[in-house]
Amino acid sequence: MTVADDLACEVTCTHPEAVAAARAALPDPATVDAATALLKVVADPTRFRLLGALHTGELCVCDLAVVAGISESATSHQLRLLRGHRVVASRKVGRTVYYRLLDAHVTALIESALDHVRE
Repeated sequence: MTVADDLACEVTCTHPEAVAAARAALPDPATVDAATALLKVVADPTRFRLLGALHTGELCVCDLAVVAGISESATSHQLRLLRGHRVVASRKVGRTVYYRLLDAHVTALIESALDHVRE
C-alpha cells in the first residue's frame, strides 16, 4: 500500500447528512473570493515581514523599509497594496506616514500563522 492509497477512500460512497452540513457551512462565493484574496496578499514574504514588524506597533515608512530591507519606494508600494486590502491603516503627521495593522482580526491572522509554523 502506498501513501497515496492512504489518502483516498477504498470505496466510493457519500454521507448525505455530512455533505449537507458541509455545504450549508460554506461561505458564499463573494466571501470566498475576498478571503482568498486576503490570504494571497499576506502570503508574500516581503509583505509578511512588514506585517510582522507592524505587529510590534505603529511604524513609519522609513522604519519599515529598514526593517524589511527594501527601499522606501518598494515599502510604500507594498503598503499601498496592503491598505487596499484593508490589512493596514495609515495616518499622516506632517510629512511622515505611519502604518499600523488595521484591526484585531489582522493581528490574530499574523499571530496564528506564526504560531502554526512554530509548533
